[in-house]
Amino acid sequence: MQGAGCPEGGEGHAGHSSAPSGASGRSQRRVSISSRALNSLPTVTGLIVALASTLVLTLAGCASSAGIAPVATTIAPATVGLESQTATPDLSADWWKAFGDARMSELVEKALAGNPSLKVAQARLVRAQAAVSGVESNDGPHLGLEADASRQHFSTNGIYPPPLGGSNWTIANVQVQGSWEFDFFGRNRAAIEAAVGSERAVRADLQASRVLLASNVARSYVQLARLVAQREVAVRSLKQRDDILALIKQRVQGGLDTNVELRQGEGALPETRQQIEQLDEQITLTRHALAALTVQPPNSLDTLSPALQAVAAVPVPGSVPADLLGRRADISAARWRVEAASSDAKSAKAAFYPNINLSGFVGLSSLGLNNLAKTDSRQWGIGPALTLPIFDQGALRANLRGKTADIDAAVESYNSAVIDAVHDVADQLSSIQSIARQQVEQERAQSAAESAYDLATQRYKAGLGTYLTVLNAESSVLTQRRLAADLKARALDSQVALIRALGGGYRDTDAVASNARAGD
Repeated sequence: MQGAGCPEGGEGHAGHSSAPSGASGRSQRRVSISSRALNSLPTVTGLIVALASTLVLTLAGCASSAGIAPVATTIAPATVGLESQTATPDLSADWWKAFGDARMSELVEKALAGNPSLKVAQARLVRAQAAVSGVESNDGPHLGLEADASRQHFSTNGIYPPPLGGSNWTIANVQVQGSWEFDFFGRNRAAIEAAVGSERAVRADLQASRVLLASNVARSYVQLARLVAQREVAVRSLKQRDDILALIKQRVQGGLDTNVELRQGEGALPETRQQIEQLDEQITLTRHALAALTVQPPNSLDTLSPALQAVAAVPVPGSVPADLLGRRADISAARWRVEAASSDAKSAKAAFYPNINLSGFVGLSSLGLNNLAKTDSRQWGIGPALTLPIFDQGALRANLRGKTADIDAAVESYNSAVIDAVHDVADQLSSIQSIARQQVEQERAQSAAESAYDLATQRYKAGLGTYLTVLNAESSVLTQRRLAADLKARALDSQVALIRALGGGYRDTDAVASNARAGD
């Protein structure tokens, strides 16, 4: 693109001037044609002079945008493995309700209603919307009112002869001024599109923040349920060890066991109590974290003890969905930023073309306030103005290069978001599938450990086995019980993470509306 009929020639177009080769991008001259300068000429003559002056100066040299273009390209879905026909499961905006835990749903909704991080994102959206309104205000007529009055003594020896010279007068002026910039080359239109794109990106960022916050609350809730389940296992273990200790004492009194077994039984109790205390600490810290996410006092959730088994599993896809790119708010935000950067570059490129304004005024002007309202005090004026960049020391080209670099950066940020999203979904799917297989094997291992523990206990009571065998069997049982709780919690946590990775029910309504308008 180039300025006002300039031939494509890049920086070397001004070779016939006194400046060195390439000077067309290193200085600027602006041509301004005002109606006041042509008042003494007939209308046709004034128009001919204006056009001739513009043509001569334009051909003398002009700023050109030749050779400046973005180089980055958006990544193809097939490149990251989005070729399958698998569709994203239909996730609702309140996806957390699918887990069937009313308390978890209550905490998520409380966080979404009052968390400060969301309010910050909402404030950014309001600011972006205000920026759109500000840019839109440039695309249309502007009107203003000007009124002033001043008391002035005119010099006797000045340019005004007596009786004005040497006297005091009040100069009054009231007028309405108006202007309208004709957007023939789309600069204002592109600026509006850039602002709208940025606003839509911020809107998508807000939705991404909502999904992230909801998933953090849900995952913290599952973590708390896991710790509570582990504590229950530890408490059951303490009860079992206490019962075993009572049995040991009876056997020692009967001469069937020695103090060695008694000391082993007594040492197992403090160890279990220490494990319970450690779990209590982690439970307290997790409750505090949940309270912070839901904007509550730290001790407000001290009685919260969710049951891990009460949180239901949700169905998940078996592979990375092909429509993932349209379901994640962060990808939509990156895509809108590419659109905004492209429109911003269009606006910068349109600056190489002439800027045409129509301005005018109408009002009253007089010497003396008593004359202001008289008919003869009327004044008015109207006329066009044309501004064209000729030489600008490379300012326009530098600005366009910067805007073009912004496009490349936005495109690569989009590509990075796509790669990260696919990686995220694939990781969560792999974890869910692996955990399911681990749970099958763990159930078998736990069943065998429970049977071994029962047999070891029976043999010890019958005097056919040692207490060391009981302890070993018990350790295996406790390990499997903890592992069962961990795997259940990991499965739920991975499902929540997968829902977040799949967009958490996000729908890019702006893109749908934009596509619908394009189809019309």
